[in-house]
Amino acid sequence: MNPSELSIFIFGIYLIVVAVGFLIMPNTILPIFKMPKTQEQWIRVLAVVLGALAYYYIVAAMNNLTPIFWATVYVRFGVLVAFVGLVLVKKAKPTLIIFGIIDASGAVWTLLTLT
Repeated sequence: MNPSELSIFIFGIYLIVVAVGFLIMPNTILPIFKMPKTQEQWIRVLAVVLGALAYYYIVAAMNNLTPIFWATVYVRFGVLVAFVGLVLVKKAKPTLIIFGIIDASGAVWTLLTLT
């Protein structure tokens, strides 16, 4: 795997880990990030979506889909901006920004491998 493929592949694995965690034990993970426990379905629905997204990342990495790599850079930076916005308007707890920082860090890694 070249460095770009590796950065996307590793991010896909990260998404799988988060998805499995939210699917199997959301009420263990949520409090770590100062988020309330929930009995609602939304967290497991999010887990399924994250799992699907992880699959896309892994397939893109395995097939060197460079246009997708570039798209993920922009989207992952956008995730950080969106999460900061949600915190600023008090629709989310500040700890949500941790996930945005992880996304943006992955975007930086991918960007550096593409340029």
